Amino acid sequence: MQRESYVHGNSGPPLIGKTIGALLDEVSATDGAREALVVAHQKIRWTYSELKSRSDAFASGLLSLGLEPGDRVGIWAPNCAEWTIAQFATAKAGLILVNINPAYRLGELEHVLRAVECRALITAARFKTSDYVAMIRELVPELGNGSSELKSSRLPELRHVISIAGKHDGCLTFDGVLERGKQVGNRRLDAVSAAVQIDDAVNIQFTSGTTGLPKGATLSHHNLINNAFFVGEATGIEPGSRVCIPVPLYHCFGMVMGNLGCVTHAATMVYPSESFDPLRTLEAVEAERCDVLYGVPTMFIAQLNHPEFLRFDLSWLRRGIMAGAPCPIEVMKEVASAMHMSEITIAYGMTETSPVSFQSSRDDSLELRVSTVGRIQPHLEVKIVDRDGRIVPRGEAGELCTRGYSVMLGYWNDEARTREAVDSAGWMHTGDLATIDDDGYCRIVGRIKDMVIRGGENVYPREVEEYLYRHPDIQDVQVFGVPDTKYGEELCAWIVLKAGATIDEEEVRRYCQDRISHYKIPRYIRFVESFPSTVTGKVQKFAMREAMIEEFTRAAGVGT
Repeated sequence: MQRESYVHGNSGPPLIGKTIGALLDEVSATDGAREALVVAHQKIRWTYSELKSRSDAFASGLLSLGLEPGDRVGIWAPNCAEWTIAQFATAKAGLILVNINPAYRLGELEHVLRAVECRALITAARFKTSDYVAMIRELVPELGNGSSELKSSRLPELRHVISIAGKHDGCLTFDGVLERGKQVGNRRLDAVSAAVQIDDAVNIQFTSGTTGLPKGATLSHHNLINNAFFVGEATGIEPGSRVCIPVPLYHCFGMVMGNLGCVTHAATMVYPSESFDPLRTLEAVEAERCDVLYGVPTMFIAQLNHPEFLRFDLSWLRRGIMAGAPCPIEVMKEVASAMHMSEITIAYGMTETSPVSFQSSRDDSLELRVSTVGRIQPHLEVKIVDRDGRIVPRGEAGELCTRGYSVMLGYWNDEARTREAVDSAGWMHTGDLATIDDDGYCRIVGRIKDMVIRGGENVYPREVEEYLYRHPDIQDVQVFGVPDTKYGEELCAWIVLKAGATIDEEEVRRYCQDRISHYKIPRYIRFVESFPSTVTGKVQKFAMREAMIEEFTRAAGVGT
C-alpha cells in the first residue's frame, strides 16, 4: 500500500509551559553568573543576572509610562544590547513587541505603526544611510512640542518615542526609561508578569510578501519558547555554548532561534556587529571561541570568500544552522570542512510557524544534510497536499502544510488573510512546494509561485541552481522564470562568478547540456555582482524578474 506524505514529530521532551519572563527568571536563578550576552561592537558583556536586572528595570519603566498589558511596542533598530533588553522586558510586562525591519522607509514604517496601533516606539537614532529620528519627525511633526505624552494626528495611538542613542527633542531616552524603572521598583511588574499566560501574544513580525502590504504574524510565548528549545536541541546547544548571531534580531532567526535558543539552554548570545559583516563575524567567532554559528547561505559564502578568511582560527566551531534560503550543496560541504562545522544543520520554516518545522540531525549523513531539510520537529505535524487539498503519495511534490504548537495566533487584526493561511483544521498553508520520502526527509522543491511552467513542463528553479552550483567558476546563482510568447515562460539565470573567473553564456549552456534536460537549460543568462535581497539575506527573485522584463521592454522599444 502506498504511504501518504504525512509525518508527525515524536513526542521527545514535553512542551514547555512557561512564559518568556518566567524562563529568564529561572535561568537567572540557576545560572546567574553565566555569561548571557556579548555585543562586540558595543563592548558589552553581561551575565544572566545582569540581563535579568536590566530587563526587569526597563519593563518597570515601560509600565510606569502608562503602558498596559496587551499594548504594542515597536522596535526599530539593528542588532544591539538594547534590542535584547526590550525583547525580554516587553515579554515580562505583558506587552507585545513589534519587530520593525531596519531597512524600512517612511511608508513602510507608517503602515506597521498604524496597522498594530503601537503605543510606544523604541528606535535607534540612525542606521547606515537612514536617519531614523528625522524620518519619525516627518511622520510625527508633533514630536518635541513639550508635552509629556505624544499626540499625533497621523498616528493617534502613539504616545512615546524612546531613543536608544542620544537625546532628541520629544524622545525619551532608553537609559532614562531604565532608570525610571529602577526608581519605581518591580512591585507592579511582579503583579503584571504573574498574570501573563503562555498563550498570550508576545510578538508581531511583519512578513515580507512580494505583493501587497506586509502582514503582522502574531506569535505567543508558547510558540516561541518551544520552537527555540527544540531548534536548540537539534542544533546541539548546551549550557555554556557560545552562539554567534550575525543574523538580524528583528527576524525569527535572530530573536527566536538565536536569543531564545540560547536562553532555553543557558548558552551565550554573541553579536558580532549591528548588521551582518563577514569580517566582524569571523573576528567574533575567533575572539569569543564560538562553537555555534548561524547564518543564511549568502552569509557563509561571504565569509568563505573573504580575502582574510584563512588567517582566522575557527577551530572551536562545530555546530550551527544554515537556513532562510535554499542551501547550495557545494557551499554546505565547504562550511563543514573549511569552517570546522562538521555538525552544521539545515532548518526550514516560516515566520508564521515560529519559525522551524524541519531540521536535519547532526549525525545525518552529509548527503542528507545537503539535499534535504531534515525531518519533522517534535510535537509538529506536516502533510503535503495537491491543489485540491488531498494528501499526495510519498515522493510526490505538493504544498507543505504545518500544524501544531508552532502555528501563529493569526495575522494581527486581519481575519480574512488569517483564514486564507490557516484552514479550519489548523493547518498553516506555507505556499512551499515540497516532497517527503519514505524515511521522512523533506526536500523543498521551491515556492508555488516560483515554479516555472515552460511549454507545459514544470521546472523547479532549485534543481537547476543545484546543477549550476557544481560549476567550479560559479560562486552563486539564482534561477527564475520570465515571460515568453512561445512557451509561456522561459528560464533565466543570474550568476555571480568566483573572483578571477571569466566564463561566458555559451560555456554555461554547454555545461548544462550533458547534465539536465534541454527545457531546463536557462535561455537567458546574466552575470551580476550580487542579487537584490532583503536585510535577512533572502534573495528577491521577483525583483530580478522585473529587471529582466524591463530589459526586454527596452530592447523591444529599440527595435521598433
